[in-house]
Amino acid sequence: MIYLHLAWEFLQIGLFAVGGGMATLPFLQRLGERTGWFNEKFITDMIAISESTPGPIGINMATYVGYNTAGILGGVVATLAEILPSVIIVVLVSKSLERFSESKYVAYTFYGLRPAVTGLIAAAVLAVFRAAVLNTALFRQTGAFSDLISLKYILFFAVIFAAIRKFKKSPILYIAISAVVGIVMKF
Repeated sequence: MIYLHLAWEFLQIGLFAVGGGMATLPFLQRLGERTGWFNEKFITDMIAISESTPGPIGINMATYVGYNTAGILGGVVATLAEILPSVIIVVLVSKSLERFSESKYVAYTFYGLRPAVTGLIAAAVLAVFRAAVLNTALFRQTGAFSDLISLKYILFFAVIFAAIRKFKKSPILYIAISAVVGIVMKF
């Protein structure tokens, strides 16, 4: 049954994707490859929609995948399965936080988790860049390097990246500008 499958997959993602929503991307990529529920372009679209809507990206992405896989109930099931591990862990931790807050083993655990979370997020960034800027599917077909790189995507990426670094405006502004440019330029 698709709902049980969605629940199981997103329960695992919610349990092991430590570090926030972007850390879920490597798990989602493998999920798409294993199940065929979505492809790399779908992940890029998911990120764009999740970043453009209120709420945590991981939960938005679970809702998006669940809905596109099995309708409204699928979205609800995937979302609840994604957040269930966090809810359980937060309740357990909050009950025992004071008792373990001074534990050197807890400190060691967090020390070990930091680089792992950083690695997950870095892998997600590279995956998003590859899916959004490189045309790997066409490159696999033709083998021509010129088909791999989309100069207009790279140029647009560089302009937006530079604007974010220089002007430091609200992300909403960059999302809105990007949406308008996408419509006008019909990327």
